[in-house]
Amino acid sequence: MVKNHRKPSRKPWFITICSLFIIACLIAMPLLVGDPNGDKAPDWVRFLGHFHPVLLHLPIGVFALILFQETVGMFRSWRYGPGTPLFPMFFAAATAVVAVVAGFLLYQGGGYEGNATATRHLWLGLAFSVAAILTFLVKAWTVAYSGNALAFRAMLFGSSGLMAFASHDGASMTHGSTYLTQYAPPFLKKLLGEEVPAAKSTPAAKVASVDDLVVYTDVIAPILDNKCVQCHKAEKSKGRLRLDTYDMILKGGKEGDGIEPGNAHDSNLVFRIELEKDDDEHMPPEGKPDISVDELAVLKWWIDSGADPAKKVKDLEVPDAVRKSLDEVAGSLIKATAAAPINEELKQKVAGISKELSGALTYEAADSSNLVFTAVSIRDGFDDAQFGKLSPVLPELTSLDLASTQITDQSVEKLGDAKNLRTLRLSQTQIGDASLDTLAGLQTLESVNLYGTEVTDAGVEKLKSLPNLKHLYLWHTKVTPETIERLKKEMPNCEIVTGI
Repeated sequence: MVKNHRKPSRKPWFITICSLFIIACLIAMPLLVGDPNGDKAPDWVRFLGHFHPVLLHLPIGVFALILFQETVGMFRSWRYGPGTPLFPMFFAAATAVVAVVAGFLLYQGGGYEGNATATRHLWLGLAFSVAAILTFLVKAWTVAYSGNALAFRAMLFGSSGLMAFASHDGASMTHGSTYLTQYAPPFLKKLLGEEVPAAKSTPAAKVASVDDLVVYTDVIAPILDNKCVQCHKAEKSKGRLRLDTYDMILKGGKEGDGIEPGNAHDSNLVFRIELEKDDDEHMPPEGKPDISVDELAVLKWWIDSGADPAKKVKDLEVPDAVRKSLDEVAGSLIKATAAAPINEELKQKVAGISKELSGALTYEAADSSNLVFTAVSIRDGFDDAQFGKLSPVLPELTSLDLASTQITDQSVEKLGDAKNLRTLRLSQTQIGDASLDTLAGLQTLESVNLYGTEVTDAGVEKLKSLPNLKHLYLWHTKVTPETIERLKKEMPNCEIVTGI
């Protein structure tokens, strides 16, 4: 008689011990390190932390796939469906741990101290990674015993729920808390508990001169929005300082009040802005567009004048030394917002061109004569001849996207008439240095994208004279690293982007 000896299955004790050790480390990590201090975090912490937005998609994608497979398996066999192999669950748990560690480093070095949403996101992320490890362990023991899949599936659904909550907070910090609902119908906003704001007008669009501007709303707030709010807002408050509302500016951060009305000299905000650019405490930080001399002069004048949030320029005394800076900073706002009403002739031109170019030409706003053109849907066949059709409306263009089209320097030469152009995308086109002679004469340009073009050092030198240029994209061009580094120093108010 032959006895049937069943080979005992290998129990995942080693994996279990390692997993529990990792869980203990994850829980201890924030408790031992303490609150974040982005100002003093080492560069390696910030460097590794910046990989978090890339890494976080790995566990999300793998979990979604496993969830789909297990859901299908439930309908095939509630108790013992074939389910997913063990390795995908291991990969999901491992990438969840890597992503949460990178997120923790980002939290420590990214200026999130005092941010309740960021703190909640951190702990939810930690909870999700712990749940992912436990789900993997349940799967491993289920496979070892050829056992019931119910416990694993319950853990999987629970972990996925934690992942959803953690992801929502992360998205809220990146895109804003109303990102998903900002364009929702009013009835849906009410259903979700969102406030339905009343329609509001733009004050600056109704004024005819700088003297009629409300200083804080129309001048100071836009300066801070462009140069400071990215690091000092509700979703991310570096140094616990928020500059996105007047009350938050007064409140300040961990170093004290943001501003001291009537005393710009002793205001923390001004102090940080006036520090040397290589100082770790300087605002904005290295790599960000700096506040210009004119913008700083206007900011200090407003604070010294009492920092009133409601007063207009004409309500305050403006010294001659400040008047020039104020006109420089606020004058462009008047020009940009006080667009001429749409006349019938322009309407006919736009209608004809838009029809001919598949709707690529549109108005910037319903009541504005400013125009926006993007060739994204017609770029394969858009060449110099097609561009010529835009000639009648070039003076009204404020944004022009010609990326990946077949245009050459011949088209760009015609842009001399686009005197109101603020944003220009020429990436991955055949243009070269000859085009930059024309661009150098467009004083209203704020953003120029030359990615993937043939421009060289000699060409970009011509753009240094553009007074309003804030963003210049030079990735994959023939501009040398030495020239780029020099331009960054010579153009402190312009962010020069050269890739990762």
